[in-house]
Amino acid sequence: MLLKFDIDGTVDVVCDRCGNMLPMQLWDEFKLVIKLVENPDEMNNQEDDPDVYYISRTESHLHISDWIYEFINLSLPMTRMCSEEQMGGPYCNKEVLEQLKKMQPEEHNASALWKGLEQFKEKKVKKGKQ
Repeated sequence: MLLKFDIDGTVDVVCDRCGNMLPMQLWDEFKLVIKLVENPDEMNNQEDDPDVYYISRTESHLHISDWIYEFINLSLPMTRMCSEEQMGGPYCNKEVLEQLKKMQPEEHNASALWKGLEQFKEKKVKKGKQ
């Protein structure tokens, strides 16, 4: 048997950036091959492919709730945040975002840092030509 699972829907997750609840759209597809054998426990212990599962030839029911739970968890992204374009929107905790902005290191003007070093570059070129 070949079982095909389509995971589709919206789930509320905690945002990794601000801690507020964030609705996240999920969509994923999983396939699982079910094989009928005489000794399913032994075959399942030996099987390396996670997409293959063995059941007894006499089995009349198949419990799929654990697989569905696992597939939903696999569909969730590792980083659970809104995109940069959506940041500051209705789902964001604006107080936390302000605190994070204050904690960012200040950007320095790169040209000002290199300004004083230009003289050494010029001296090295002149010295090398002599």
